[in-house]
Amino acid sequence: MEAETLAAAQEIDFSILALFLRATITVKIVMIVLLVASFWSWAIIVQKMINYRRAKSDTEMFEEAFWSGEPLDQLYGRIGKTPHSAMERIFASGMSEWRRSHRPGGALIAGAQSRIDRAMNVALGRESEELSAGLTFLATVGSISPFVGLFGTVWGIKHSFEEIAAQQSTNLAVVAPGIAEALVATALGLLAAIPAVIFYNKLSSDSDKLTSDFEDFADEFSMILSRQLDRAED
Repeated sequence: MEAETLAAAQEIDFSILALFLRATITVKIVMIVLLVASFWSWAIIVQKMINYRRAKSDTEMFEEAFWSGEPLDQLYGRIGKTPHSAMERIFASGMSEWRRSHRPGGALIAGAQSRIDRAMNVALGRESEELSAGLTFLATVGSISPFVGLFGTVWGIKHSFEEIAAQQSTNLAVVAPGIAEALVATALGLLAAIPAVIFYNKLSSDSDKLTSDFEDFADEFSMILSRQLDRAED
């Protein structure tokens, strides 16, 4: 009897595709959801890493030009009204408000400094939101995927016990397929969650570093314009 049971178990296809096709509709939905979440997470991870690398490179290039001694008006004219990097957009927002704060005769409009700071803060907020977009999804996947996978496992084991009751048998050929299908759901949950958690932490750190660089630049630029405003008032 034991030899027959082992022979029957060996004839069962335990490939991932076969386990998926034999699973109940509930477990199949769980597996599909976890696979989609995993692919979506990797798409966000790859895109964010490319974007952050480009943002870091653009920031270094702009800071080199900004601190090169080139007149700010000339730098603003070269960047134009369509800046392509985050720091250029912050700079352009400040310079644009700086120019609008002058009357046709050259006199300053009262409250120029506060308006310049608000304009740069609005631009900074937009760039910060852009950097952090998608990270919430990674955090969500990392948090709930193991539980979604566990739900699929529990449901699959429940189905296995139902098969045992229906066939009045606890031999390996009856139990093994259902248990294997159930455990695949847990494996997919971990497969989705582990990279999401790891890269969420890394990308959040990178995003915070870039945002900090933007804030430092905005503060330094604001001080430069503040000195020019004080000279103009004198």
